[in-house]
Amino acid sequence: MFDWMVWTTPVAVFFTCVVLMLVGMTVWEFKSPTTMTKGFLPIATTRGDRLFIGLLTAGYINLAFIGLAGKFTTWFGLEQEPSIWISFVVSMAVLALIMRRG
Repeated sequence: MFDWMVWTTPVAVFFTCVVLMLVGMTVWEFKSPTTMTKGFLPIATTRGDRLFIGLLTAGYINLAFIGLAGKFTTWFGLEQEPSIWISFVVSMAVLALIMRRG
């Protein structure tokens, strides 16, 4: 069923985190309904809106890193491609920033 995707440890951790965030946000919404807030994003958002925007951003950061990993090797004179864990940490930090301040 999942043969079409390369399930490496970083990929599995990323998707596990996404699922856990969705479950956590659902429980949080039932316990404490959200209100619209205005942060650095150009629109007023709810927690769910910020999660959606943050997940999209995290996905794009990971895709950009995967696309540029070969170039990083050339640009920075690395012996091998940088670890995908770097993009995971960066994308989760950006997601946390959007959730907190967005």
